[in-house]
Amino acid sequence: MIGAAGLIGRVAVPALARDGWEVVAASLGGGRDERWPEDVRAVRLDRGDDAALAAVVGDGCDVLVDLVAYGRTEARQLTGLQDRIGSAVVISSGAVYEDDRGRGFDTQGEADGAPHYPVPIPETQRTVAPGDATYATRKIQLERDLLAAGESLPATLLRAGAIHGPYSRTPRELFFVKRALDGRRRRVLAYGGRSRFHPVHTSNVAELIRLAALRPGSRVLNAADPTAPTVAGIGRAIDAVMGHESETVLVEGPAPVGLVGSTPWSGAHPIVYDMTAAERELGYRPVTDYAESLPATVEWLVARLREREWQDTFPKLAAQFAPFGGLFDYAAEDAWLDAYEEGAQ
Repeated sequence: MIGAAGLIGRVAVPALARDGWEVVAASLGGGRDERWPEDVRAVRLDRGDDAALAAVVGDGCDVLVDLVAYGRTEARQLTGLQDRIGSAVVISSGAVYEDDRGRGFDTQGEADGAPHYPVPIPETQRTVAPGDATYATRKIQLERDLLAAGESLPATLLRAGAIHGPYSRTPRELFFVKRALDGRRRRVLAYGGRSRFHPVHTSNVAELIRLAALRPGSRVLNAADPTAPTVAGIGRAIDAVMGHESETVLVEGPAPVGLVGSTPWSGAHPIVYDMTAAERELGYRPVTDYAESLPATVEWLVARLREREWQDTFPKLAAQFAPFGGLFDYAAEDAWLDAYEEGAQ
């Protein structure tokens, strides 16, 4: 398993071990999770070093799980070793989809760029053109190159939704958790709080990996939780876990000022993935749902926020929102809320 020490790998490694697989957990640091069985072998791997990857694969493996492949380079590495790999399970992304007007994740910031997908999105929905320009185009390039190998390297590509769970480098739940810890009693949600960006918990991704390892094939499958809660519902669920009460001000349409009302789930139209194919082809049944899995994520976040400032703990998330004024611009929120309340009187 490549990228085993990350968000998904921490859960997928023991899931495969319980099925009786001899798991080699490869990561840049070579670390291991304390919950892994003792017979899991953790090794260091610099993914950019072709020779190092070939050495880890050795004489061959029945299944190679790749959690950190992003484009044609990684696809070339895997197809170059196809005579030593029985089958592959590779993480792709729901970001590859575009709507019938060619709008997708890469166009959301443009005028009239918000994609309007069918609900739910099947794997047959059109996708962006492959290439090296963006995350989405690189992921679809990865898919195309691996699927082109056909029977020489059966590969299951899992198009993951908004991945959540402990150890995330970009935890969307931080948006509500930190506000609760900071004692914020008011919040603003754009698009009437109805935005839906389909999440998938790491244990559900791990279950899909486990099943795909047992049933090799060349295919693309969505990876998502059994339900896609609204952003308002997520806020209420996190408040419930934390014993916090909040007043929510709903705004129709996009953020009225800067990022006020915008969240990591916000969008003009729902993004919901169809899981019928995974159920049919793999016999997939979800391990957990969003609300059920939430307490462990919240507990982990709270513990991390006690250690350091959130920007230092989650620098990737901070960098994503820094150009827009930051994720927690309370002064801007309060100014807008005060003006809103004055106008409502």
